[in-house]
Amino acid sequence: MKNTDNTIGKNIKALRQTKNWSQEQVATRLGITAPAFSKIECGFTDINYSRLKQIADLFGLSVVELITYHNQEEQKKYQSELQKLKEKLYDSEGEIITLQKKIIVLLEEKQRLEMERDRAQAAL
Repeated sequence: MKNTDNTIGKNIKALRQTKNWSQEQVATRLGITAPAFSKIECGFTDINYSRLKQIADLFGLSVVELITYHNQEEQKKYQSELQKLKEKLYDSEGEIITLQKKIIVLLEEKQRLEMERDRAQAAL
């Protein structure tokens, strides 16, 4: 659960930073101390549903949106990386098709040579 809390904490921190709010400001709005809020952001504190709901409401999100939030820079990075991987895959598919064609040509040549050899042996 700590890994999940850490991910949620990172999401909360990213959201707080997009609003240019300090930990103290958010903590005050939540009715907790700044150190307690810091522990939430760092994933050191288990977050119950009511606290998640309170934080989500503060940022104008649903709990699901808060849990799955990724900032735009991360999204762009992931999209860019995904696009590069798609291009690599497309290039690899082209290479595979080229190699398959070469294999077919070689197999046909092998088959032709074997037939010629068999005919030559039969003629002897």
